[in-house]
Amino acid sequence: MAGAIAAAAAVGSATLASYLNAKFHIREDLNTFFYGSNPRNALEYLTKKVAEDRLLLYHVLEDQANDPAVGDKEFVVFPTDGRTWTYKQFLQDVNRVGNWLLQELGIQKGEMVALDGVNSPEFLMVWFALDSIGANMSFVNYNLTGKSLEHCLKLCEARYCLVDEEVRHLADPVAASYEQCKMVYYTAHSLASLPYPTSAPPEERRRNIAPTGPKCLLYTSGTTGMPKAVVKTVAFETSSGRSCARYLGLKRSNRFYTCLPLFHGAAHALKKFSHSTFWPEVVSSQADTMQYVGELCRYLINGKPTPLDRQHKIQMAWGNGMRPDVWEPFRQRFGIPIIHELYAASDGMGAMYNRNEGDFSRHAIAIRGLLWNTLKGPYEKMIKIDVVTQEITRDPRTGFAIECARGEPGETIHWINAEEPQAQFEGYYRNKEATNKRFIRDVFRKGDMWFRSGDMMRQDDSGCVYFVDRLGDTYRWKSENVSTNEVSDIMGRFAGIAECNVYGVLVPNADGRAGCAAVVLADGVTEDALDFNALGEYALASMPRYAAPVFLRVTPSLGYTSTMKLQKGKLRQEGCDVAMAEAAGDKMYWLPPNGLKYVPFTQEEYARLKSGEIRL
Repeated sequence: MAGAIAAAAAVGSATLASYLNAKFHIREDLNTFFYGSNPRNALEYLTKKVAEDRLLLYHVLEDQANDPAVGDKEFVVFPTDGRTWTYKQFLQDVNRVGNWLLQELGIQKGEMVALDGVNSPEFLMVWFALDSIGANMSFVNYNLTGKSLEHCLKLCEARYCLVDEEVRHLADPVAASYEQCKMVYYTAHSLASLPYPTSAPPEERRRNIAPTGPKCLLYTSGTTGMPKAVVKTVAFETSSGRSCARYLGLKRSNRFYTCLPLFHGAAHALKKFSHSTFWPEVVSSQADTMQYVGELCRYLINGKPTPLDRQHKIQMAWGNGMRPDVWEPFRQRFGIPIIHELYAASDGMGAMYNRNEGDFSRHAIAIRGLLWNTLKGPYEKMIKIDVVTQEITRDPRTGFAIECARGEPGETIHWINAEEPQAQFEGYYRNKEATNKRFIRDVFRKGDMWFRSGDMMRQDDSGCVYFVDRLGDTYRWKSENVSTNEVSDIMGRFAGIAECNVYGVLVPNADGRAGCAAVVLADGVTEDALDFNALGEYALASMPRYAAPVFLRVTPSLGYTSTMKLQKGKLRQEGCDVAMAEAAGDKMYWLPPNGLKYVPFTQEEYARLKSGEIRL
């Protein structure tokens, strides 16, 4: 009898717990607190590492290599050419490179060294080798060349830029014009044949590292205007990867496959994404977890079905930017049960996570429950924004911001300690003006300070948070953030263009926003006289292809606000719709896929774009 009562009570308790979890999302909140964004847990871990004086990523690799249970297991798998390393083997190669950097180049402890290379095991070796001698890294976008690359090198004041031989053609012009930084080129063969010991560099190089000190610079803009760099501390680098792995539930037995750029700051194993090699490499690597960006998933579902679609071992896809129209087709076609959507930014605050396995929370970036709303809700808000000026809408009676209702999109902002803002946001490296633009004051009360995410989101009645759109001077195209101001500056320097307003437009059957430049011709310059061939060549020579505007809209005038800010809202809404542009008296041009010059963009091309016959 007692057993029956106990069993009934257990069933009742389980049912109650299930109900409470469904209603208040307790499990999701606990996962977020304990793994995703738990400062106390991270602080305890950092305190332990400070006491051990082992704060670096190199120490993590060293611990794994010296662990009898792990050391001889595979660590890096490079399916492109079949090479693999165990933890021990990779540590030995890292040590060899570290001793070379120390003895031949004389790199100092705490010195900033630029790293410019495509994804490869050698990139990882150089990265960890710099860590082994206590140096700091400035991760450079390997697409950059000319003035933008020179700007990055000047900004970090690097004596050396370690460059993959594969991008020599982009680095050589800068080597000739900027002699303060020496380009040192590497290949797989050159690093493997270095005549230096595989024992660890002097331990003194890794001692007394301050957790609050800078460890690396991550550049947030891939355009060739003036990229901004964000400082990441030793503590961030040490704790962020651990927290993410714990939140995802990764274990030693997991294999993580990714083909996203190393210079964005994550540890990746492949050179670049290729539709034809993606699944063969996933299958051969025996990975059970993959990383994505939304565009990658769209490319995959647009590809022709093959038997490999279901021959892999992937159980979880983790990444950001999975669009609603891709989410379920991707899951169903490739048989991947868990889609783990992430929201985060190198220059942002408040990472969000959504582990999705069914209908609920599909397309969301986070789930907010009772615990989160109670404990963290006061420090994160969604507020109304003027979509034309992209400025905060303030209550005319109080002068304070207006919080969004459930289901209403608004910009997400995060509370900042006004007396010590750098403790929460390190800011842009040597760019105080750009840093200050991310802060706003007097939001809900006089003197308060909040951080602007620059992103529009909405939260529904069930607690699911959805990404809506990016605000400000950036848009995302081909997995890169593109600054409208920087592209406008470049396009505006072309002879015959008087004014230029760059913005991102939605494109049928593509993720992100493609660049569109509304241009006003200079006095005396007609549309027939403007050299569109030369303009296309100039744009592609001056910036990476993903940053060059896909569309041009020739217009007699640009709209401005009363405070002389360019109006982008109406243009953004009309997008690349030829009929709407022509109705306004404007003419559309475009840079076709693989094209080198701007040509007229007609309603026929727009129809082919909408039908999917042409894809960007």
